[in-house]
Formats: sequence, structure tokens, C-alpha cells
Amino acid sequence: MTAGVAGIAIVGCGLIGQKRARALGPARLVCCVDTDVVRAEALARTAPGVVVVADWRDAVTRADVGIVVVATTNDALAEVTRAAVHAGKHVLVEKPAARSLKEIDGVLEAAQGSRSLVRVGFNHRYHPALRKARDLFESGVLGEMMFVRGRYGHGGRVGYEREWRANPQVSGGGELIDQGVHLIDLARWFLGEFVHVDGFAHTYFWQMPVDDNAFLMLRTASDQTAWLHVSCTEWKNLFSFELYGRTGKLHLEGLGGSYGLERLAYYRMLPEMGPPETTIWEYPGADRSWDLEFTEFLDDIRIGRRPAAGLEAARAVLAIVDAIQRRSGYDFEARSSGAPRR
Repeated sequence: MTAGVAGIAIVGCGLIGQKRARALGPARLVCCVDTDVVRAEALARTAPGVVVVADWRDAVTRADVGIVVVATTNDALAEVTRAAVHAGKHVLVEKPAARSLKEIDGVLEAAQGSRSLVRVGFNHRYHPALRKARDLFESGVLGEMMFVRGRYGHGGRVGYEREWRANPQVSGGGELIDQGVHLIDLARWFLGEFVHVDGFAHTYFWQMPVDDNAFLMLRTASDQTAWLHVSCTEWKNLFSFELYGRTGKLHLEGLGGSYGLERLAYYRMLPEMGPPETTIWEYPGADRSWDLEFTEFLDDIRIGRRPAAGLEAARAVLAIVDAIQRRSGYDFEARSSGAPRR
């Protein structure tokens, strides 16, 4: 089955599954699965000939399915991905891909030696401001990198502490494993591997057994540093990511929608220093990151290329999450048993 006509099964038909369904390009949605059958049926009606399957195990083994999109809650991500790989399917699994290192190691073991490709949904890499920033970074205009600074947050909503993200058995953690993995992934994308990990996660406001804020300081072997803060007590939604090189700076703001206009500013240091030369790009259009990410995955499959954001990248991110959680007194095994230790 070629990527251009690949049949897609979507496991998890909530908000993210619906976004994925709208971004399939030439691929065909053939099967939907969700614990809420009504939700699966609603998504199935958006394309002709789509069937609703009651059990995801039946979906990932269907002969007409070539790619499985896993958009479930965090507790099912690894299990469904592993089964799909064993069934010989390619997989796009949403971040964080697993709740723990143990879970993602099981998926990595299944994928080793398999012809199945697994991409992890780090769609922020495909926002236009970040793509432009990457192009500028690779051109060398920033000079040698020094550090990055990132902030990402939202304000929750009434009842947030009773949603699945606040349940450690389902989520595997709080804000750090939710929005935090995006910031960590972006920091790694620009600076590389972090060998020194420090930080603190804490529950300040929401009455829940997972963190609502996390503060990270990550350093590479050459002391390039990422200073990151993620929060679900931000009140006004915020995305800000700054890259500092010896000869220039990039500042990305907004992700569209409630996060504000997506914008990139490039500050070029002048030989005499003083106020920099400034260039600004704005991106008022709809969010196409989902489309661009999936198109690249189809290309990965077509040419047999390892996905740029794969399981190894997700594992590196989860290793940082795990280190900060443990350092802050959150223990995954205790959380899984319903008795978080603080």
C-alpha cells in the first residue's frame, strides 16, 4: 500500500483526533475508534465509507489500514502504538507517546527490526514561525548558540482539576508532561542533547495530584542552556520562545487562536552593537502544522526515511520529564497505583 492511498485508522476521536482527520492529505480515513462511540460515529461521517470499530485491537489489524493515528489519552498511547507496530502498520502517535520511560522503551523494542515507521506528534516544529526560525538558525545568522528561553502556558478552566490530565494514572503527570514536552523538544531541536538536567515541578493552584507548573534549566555538554517554564496557571494563554546566538536573536510569540498572532522577530547584532537591526514576520493564517507534519510523514513512508521526530526524540524528552518529576518528589510508579508521593 503506497502512502498516497494509505488507509488511516484514527484511535481516539476527540479534539486532536479530529484535527488529525482534517489533515490527512491524500490518505484516506477508513476506520474510527473511540471509547465514546457517538464521537467516533460523528468523525466517521466526515468522509465516505468510514467504519466505526468498537475495539482498537480490531482497527490496527485491518487489512485496509496502513497507518494508525493514535490520539488517545496518555495511558493508551504506548499500548496502541506497540500493537500497531506488531501488526506491521506505520504509526503517528501523539506526544508524549507514553507516560514513562518504561512504557516508551517497550514501544522502542517493538519497533526495532520492524519495517514500521513511528512518528511522534511534535507538531509545533511545523508552525510557520518555527519553520522560518529553523531556516534562519541553519543559515548561521545567529552565530554560535548561547541559550534559549521558553515559556508556554494556559489558564485551565472550571473543573480542570477533575479532567483526565489531572489524573496521574491516566496522564502520567501534569503540565510538565503536557505542554512541557513541546518546549523540551523545541529546545533539543535547536541546541541538541542536554547532559545536565535541573528543575522543579510543583502544584501551586489546582487541587490535583500532578504538577501545574514546572521550571527547567537544561545544559548541553558545552554549557548551552535552555531555561524553560510551563504553566497551567498562566491565566492568559502564552507561547514565547527565544533563541540567543552570538550575532543575533530570534523571538517567537503566539501560536494563533487564544495564544495570539504567530510572530517571529529577528534581531541582527550590528558591528557597533547598540540597537539591533530588526525584521519581523507575522503569520495570521490558520494553523497548518498538522497538515505539514502529516505530509512529511507520508514522505517518510514513501521513501523509507526515519521520521525526524521519532521515538528516540520522544524518549529523550521523557527522560528529562522523568528526572524533573523524581527530583520534585513525584514518583510515577506510586502515581500509577493511585497514591502519589510528594
